[in-house]
Amino acid sequence: MHRILIAVLALALPALATAQDTALDKIRSSKTVTMAYRTNALPFSFKDANGQPAGYTVELCKRVAASMESQLKLPGLKIRWVEATSQDRFDLVEKREVDMECGATTATLKRMERVDFSSYVFVDSTGLLVSVASGIRTFPDVAGKRIAVIAGSTNEEAVKSALKRALLKAEVVSVKSREAAVAALEGGKVDAFASDKILLEGIANKIKDTRKYGLLPDDLSIEPYAIMLPRGDSALRLEVNRALSRVFGSRAIQDIFERTFGHDIEPAPLLLALYTIGQIPE
Repeated sequence: MHRILIAVLALALPALATAQDTALDKIRSSKTVTMAYRTNALPFSFKDANGQPAGYTVELCKRVAASMESQLKLPGLKIRWVEATSQDRFDLVEKREVDMECGATTATLKRMERVDFSSYVFVDSTGLLVSVASGIRTFPDVAGKRIAVIAGSTNEEAVKSALKRALLKAEVVSVKSREAAVAALEGGKVDAFASDKILLEGIANKIKDTRKYGLLPDDLSIEPYAIMLPRGDSALRLEVNRALSRVFGSRAIQDIFERTFGHDIEPAPLLLALYTIGQIPE
């Protein structure tokens, strides 16, 4: 009986050890932190002219890596960047193929069933980029129109909820990516594209004829962005939030904001409040 018990424990202990391993254990042993980033989520996460990861959230994640290097005493800590899409970003984190995702991801309760999130890093709202020719000037004008949304996004839910509240009927057209939505808008297949406002502003500046499109003033939802993390890894979340707290309490966040959005744009009061709340005391 004792031999059987010992044999069972011998088989179980490696499995228990593996289950208890955290992302920090892997980071310590490999001296590498693996970060997913979006290549098309301007200005938060994208590939720059040199093919390198860039953007607001990418810059924050670089600061997180620098903090880990110091806190964990890992000189020469490297970042391994992994390209992600709006569809596979959750799987990458949930399956622990990456340690975190640095994009434009909204933290929601439903998503917390699969993954965890850091402290909020930005706050935005769902808006509509519309064709001027469509005659849409405010949200009620979308009645009978076609609105493109990225399938599975929080913006999709925001549009459907807003339509329901306003007792409006419009066709919500699901697409796979921002590029597909812009192509549909420029091709006249849809009248509007719903996404986070700050992302729409970036898109509006890059479409072929900017005079033909406009951003509505309506806010359809609040979108709090955060760095996505593996669910249940409290040690990793602590290190990420410690780094963010220090960034929010220093000149660094102002530098990152200005490099991302320009010197002529000021953070909104709600965002300034977020930075203040994010300065978690030691």
